[in-house]
Amino acid sequence: MSQTRTAAVSAMRPMVLGGLTLPNRVFAAPLSGISDVPFRRLTRRFGAGLVFSEMVASGEFVKGCAESAVRAMRAGDGIHAVQLAGRDPQWMERAARRLAESGVDLIDINMGCPAKKVVGGLSGSALMREPELALRIVEATVRGAGKVPVSLKMRLGWDRVTMNAAEIAARAEAAGVAMITVHGRTRADFYEGKADWHAIAEVRRTVKVPLVANGDLTRAADLPRMLEASGADAVMVGRGAQGRPWLPGLIAGAVTLDDLARRKASDLVCEHYEAMLAHYGAASGLRHARKHLAWSIERLSAFSGTDLQQSKAEILTAKEPGLVLDRLRRLFAGVRLADLETGEASDARQVKDAA
Repeated sequence: MSQTRTAAVSAMRPMVLGGLTLPNRVFAAPLSGISDVPFRRLTRRFGAGLVFSEMVASGEFVKGCAESAVRAMRAGDGIHAVQLAGRDPQWMERAARRLAESGVDLIDINMGCPAKKVVGGLSGSALMREPELALRIVEATVRGAGKVPVSLKMRLGWDRVTMNAAEIAARAEAAGVAMITVHGRTRADFYEGKADWHAIAEVRRTVKVPLVANGDLTRAADLPRMLEASGADAVMVGRGAQGRPWLPGLIAGAVTLDDLARRKASDLVCEHYEAMLAHYGAASGLRHARKHLAWSIERLSAFSGTDLQQSKAEILTAKEPGLVLDRLRRLFAGVRLADLETGEASDARQVKDAA
């Protein structure tokens, strides 16, 4: 069996996590400001094996912050996975307990976010500089979660000098973490350069719980190399899904390019836009929708070879939803979702055909 076919078949297999059965092994990452309820609904519909909420601040959630509650909302049927962030073990324990009591199926600990506002608060990937505190946070979250499985998402380390992911992963596994995701960069790397999938393999050699590889998975054709280099059991799609909520499902084989060729791009783009207005309210929804619309228009520009900067500017600055919808339908007229895969489409077809 070829490497490509082996990887494709592997990604399609279900995975058991605690009492949960995941339909496949290609997950959608928790992305701050992106993986909200409307986006999660779309990625799940297209067949992502697991979809995480955007980061929820533990302290704010426990204090009753409305924005945190919205971030932690369930996005329809399916496994409800919420990512928690914080540096206070007590707040993490209380937030995990509250989430478990509300019916959440999986709680993820954020130990990988590189954003300045998160790291500046000594949370996210900053915790990798404090392994003892990181362990206390893991223990507290597992304690608060009770029977709900807890996963951990982190980076390789703070920088290339202190790549301690394997050490933290081993201690987290011993503390009861059920799954570990590693982004193949350090915090110092931010999102520069290429993710080091080979470095993730050190964590694979250290832990027995399911390992998920993350970082730079933007094409189905890269799946075999990512799995082979990392030794991971599953993969996670992050920024590659921006403007492409179908990508995790496409890589997993849950949908095919033929399926995408039957879907009008205008229908999906407009549906997503209207869902954001309904979820956030018109005023806030307009603001949240801009980045998603921008990504979709940029992919259309790449497909058509046309400069759409003026059209994009007009759509992103328009404040009348009806006008936005009309312009989107005209701009995407005749375009199918498969067209928006541009160069990636042929790569995805190779994996599909090989399987």
